[in-house]
Amino acid sequence: MTAAGNPAVSTTAGRPFVGGRRLPLGWVGAVPFFAYVAVFLLLPTGIIAVGAFLAEDGSATLSNFSSLSQSNIVKASVNTVFLSAVTAVVGASLGALVAYAVATGNPDGILRRLVVSASGVLAQFGGVTLAFAFLATIGPAGLVYLFVKQHGVDFYANGYWIYDLRGLQLVYLYFQIPLMVLVFLPAVDGIKPQWREAAESLGGSTWHYWRYVAGPLLFPAFIGCTLLLFANAFSAYATANALINQGAPVLSQQINNALSSEVGLHKPGLANAIAIEMIVIVVLATVLYSLLQRRSSRWLQ
Repeated sequence: MTAAGNPAVSTTAGRPFVGGRRLPLGWVGAVPFFAYVAVFLLLPTGIIAVGAFLAEDGSATLSNFSSLSQSNIVKASVNTVFLSAVTAVVGASLGALVAYAVATGNPDGILRRLVVSASGVLAQFGGVTLAFAFLATIGPAGLVYLFVKQHGVDFYANGYWIYDLRGLQLVYLYFQIPLMVLVFLPAVDGIKPQWREAAESLGGSTWHYWRYVAGPLLFPAFIGCTLLLFANAFSAYATANALINQGAPVLSQQINNALSSEVGLHKPGLANAIAIEMIVIVVLATVLYSLLQRRSSRWLQ
């Protein structure tokens, strides 16, 4: 019997035994993380999920989801998917080229450190600050626009596209490309130079190397990173709301309109339903990203 008087529990070298079995303590370090996820991710998601099935009087209803077929919400859904897809594909393509250029250079060189450090900062640069930076630079009263206009170049001759989805695509690329550099660079670093030497020793050209060796290995990682960029753009709100404050062309702005109507037509249940739609799409993209990353990591080690 132990000092505590419990014959089923004993201690050896500071580790508890229960029924003769040692309890692992490795999970203790993960408790803060799981607590954080539960409080700041799972709990809000649960509240949103419940609210999506409640009417304003508190009764259960499915009308919130049927309201998703409204023309303005359908149009916003199409716009958001299109915006996210375009910025994800373009950002992934340009970011992959930058990542490859960095990976082929000196791994300890100053250029790599500068690019990685800058990408880490720019990937988190967004919101009102980013929108203001673009407006102050290439907006209708921006420094660059006024300069080029004085020299005969007017890229707003057909309208101020900076205030619609075309301008939003350009602004999103500002943080999509650096994010792609950060998440795709480890995959490019996993390509061993010996594989190219082996391909060349067997008579293969550069095309054969990329077609049969590097391409198939990097393709799952590239698609996975593209999905991550899609989810990143799909869930963005502050930048779009600061740049486009009329019409609510994206879903995140539709949520804002449903929650804060200036004419008393706020619909929290509809806002929750739109949020559930966005959560489902983002979760699917994130799960596919994780699966593709797991597949590519088996080869790039």
